[in-house]
Amino acid sequence: MSLTLRQMRYFSALATEKHFGRAAEAVHVSQPALSAQIADMEHSLGVRLVERSRSGALLTRKGEEVLERVRAILEQVEQLAASTRGGASMLDGPVRIGIIPTVAPYLVPKLVPCLRERHPRMELELREAVTDRLILDLQEGKLDAVIAALPIQAEGLENVSLFFDRFYMAVANNNETILMSPMTETQVDADRLLLLEEGHCLRDQALSVCGTARKRSLVNFGATSMATLLQMVSHDMGMTLIPEMAIPTETARNDIRILPFADPAPSREIGLIWRRSSGRRNEMKLLADAIASCAPGRT
Repeated sequence: MSLTLRQMRYFSALATEKHFGRAAEAVHVSQPALSAQIADMEHSLGVRLVERSRSGALLTRKGEEVLERVRAILEQVEQLAASTRGGASMLDGPVRIGIIPTVAPYLVPKLVPCLRERHPRMELELREAVTDRLILDLQEGKLDAVIAALPIQAEGLENVSLFFDRFYMAVANNNETILMSPMTETQVDADRLLLLEEGHCLRDQALSVCGTARKRSLVNFGATSMATLLQMVSHDMGMTLIPEMAIPTETARNDIRILPFADPAPSREIGLIWRRSSGRRNEMKLLADAIASCAPGRT
């Protein structure tokens, strides 16, 4: 009995999810069907790939070795499919893009119509998540590209810069604290600095800009989104770092005041990241050009 691509895809999903039920949901089949395919795969190879338990599933040492080769094969199959895609545009067909939460709300409203106009045959799929989750999904082949803040420290990936996004400080309009404008990091009251929760790259960037990484008062608090953070700022619960691309949207719905930093003003570099092994560098460059052209403040 020979291995099938279906078995390999199911096995890859199980290795990611470490749970038969969740893996079955990820590949849109029933749990018994997925379990049967994994068992057939083990029978074909003559080795045990998975340790099964009530709490989940773990790969055996042999399973880890097989997984590496299985994902290489699936990657080659994806490259073959991409290379045979016809049509006038190199971006025909499905393109799965992950975007970090501090970029997605401000970029997507312009990005979607822009890509539809430039590449009408593209089937765009978007996913919003924190950087580490998106990079893991990219490496596992669940995404084709990721829009996130550079640099990204991960093997096997390529990236291209899209644009630079300057940082400002947001405070309540009724804030009684007198802050000089342009301001410097020494003016930031660490006890009033509001941050996104752990896992968001903007949290680390804020700590770096404001020089407050060791302040204990910052550890026990964090908002789940930029929108929540700025609502709290508008109620004078503190101050926070805001990226330039978010300013038009957030000042329209929050009673906040925006203060620039003194030169050299801090900023973040937003880039497009993809797998080097995908063989889609030319497509990714076309995609990057389209994204850069429709970024907020650049059209």
